[in-house]
Amino acid sequence: MGQRKDLTGSEMSKIVRYFAEGCSSLKIAKLLKRDHRTIKRFIQNSQQGRKKRVEKPRRKITAHELRKVKRAAAKMPLATSLAIFQSCNITGVPKSTRCAILRDMAKVRKAERRPPLNKTHKLKRQDWAKKYLKTDFSKVLWTDEMRVSLDGPDGWARGWIGKGQRAPVRLRRQQGGGGVLVWAGIIKDELVGPFWVEDGVKLNSQSYCQFLEDTFFKQWYRKKSASFKKNMIFMQDNAPSHASKYSTAWLARKGIKEEKLMTWPPCSPDLNPIENLWSIIKCEIYKEGKQYTSLNSVWEAVVAAARNVDGEQIKTLTGSMDGRLLSVLAKKGGYIGR
Repeated sequence: MGQRKDLTGSEMSKIVRYFAEGCSSLKIAKLLKRDHRTIKRFIQNSQQGRKKRVEKPRRKITAHELRKVKRAAAKMPLATSLAIFQSCNITGVPKSTRCAILRDMAKVRKAERRPPLNKTHKLKRQDWAKKYLKTDFSKVLWTDEMRVSLDGPDGWARGWIGKGQRAPVRLRRQQGGGGVLVWAGIIKDELVGPFWVEDGVKLNSQSYCQFLEDTFFKQWYRKKSASFKKNMIFMQDNAPSHASKYSTAWLARKGIKEEKLMTWPPCSPDLNPIENLWSIIKCEIYKEGKQYTSLNSVWEAVVAAARNVDGEQIKTLTGSMDGRLLSVLAKKGGYIGR
């Protein structure tokens, strides 16, 4: 007689049901026409469950070693827990213990990304702050471009997930699935735009000026009064398409020249309040790890998020300039954050 096969899923379900109803293993074996020892072994294995984990004794850390770890963590930013403990010659400590110790004295954080500032940059930032210290910033139009992709920034699709639930599936695409270049401006408590740069991500001087003509000048600037145009100061950064001789001459023909065109220090996105507006919009359109399937859908999300930014929020951003200038001077041209 050949050896019987293992219990099937259906048989296992029946064994559990019969056993819950009070049937003995012998009776279940007769009902299923299986060997009694097979039924008995399955019931015993099911009742046994998982073995309890035996906790190993953990290595104790002395107060002196804790002080060494704290000093090493301060000297080695962004280092792993293993590297910090090895630098203190502390071995035999499991990762869970290392992380628990470091959590009491440090935090896991990403490195801040900022433009490099050399001595010349810092001097130019100080000169810029001194030049515009007495400026009425409610008359300055702050402009910039922002690129938004279909997938959003890496690392933003994180959040709490309930026990027993699976994490949502995200599409994986090269270059974030493509994106849209957006231009906008803010002045006092008003948002100008946003406008979609149709030609794509790379702008040269000619396409940049044509873009301003078709959007900013025709749709917004020409509607303003003569007194507004006389007092408005136009700000743009030092991107090649902005600071070229062609663009400067073109803006001058439009009446934006000399004191009406703000000079801008190099490597200074932290001084432009519209950068904070971009953060507000991105947080809104990519919340809960949202992804988009087309350029039109992500553009519609940008427009909707921009409309939700009220005048008080914009006024807070443009009204922060006096404090930013003072911070630049206090830090001798150093980076001030956003």
